[in-house]
Amino acid sequence: MCNPAALAIVGGLQAGVQFAGARQQAKAQAAYQAQSAAAERQRALQEQTSIRMRQAQEQEATARELEQVSRKSQEALARARVSAGEAGVAGASVQALMDDYTRQEAGYRAATLRQQEMSALGTQLGLEQAGLASQQRLISINQPIDKPSFLTAGLEAVSGGLSGYRTGLDIKSRMKS
Repeated sequence: MCNPAALAIVGGLQAGVQFAGARQQAKAQAAYQAQSAAAERQRALQEQTSIRMRQAQEQEATARELEQVSRKSQEALARARVSAGEAGVAGASVQALMDDYTRQEAGYRAATLRQQEMSALGTQLGLEQAGLASQQRLISINQPIDKPSFLTAGLEAVSGGLSGYRTGLDIKSRMKS
């Protein structure tokens, strides 16, 4: 024979098992999100470090280039003085030549430093973009987790129990007739 009380217990147990499964799933999702968020923070840190290293390398290359230009300019000025002295040329024309070399070096130096400033601005914008992209990734990782409620589980258990009991009574009444 069919026992309505047994079916009620099975319905209640089914709700309890579903609650336990939902709770385990929520814990697993929270752990996955935490792991993914940590990995994203590490990735973002490495990206920022890479951008900063590239900036430092560019600054070092610019400094070397400016040093080399300064050295070549000094050599050119020295050669021009020696050549002018050997040729017996002096005065305003030699000074104009020296001033022209100095002006060319200053123009090149200013253009190179402007380029370095623009590169630094690009680096800053790149860092901001990387930060915003990482923030968006973290937002997509850290979605709300549906956590099971004891109240909902209890109501489902009661509902399952009543449904099982009703089904048991229905089966029992059909078996009698």
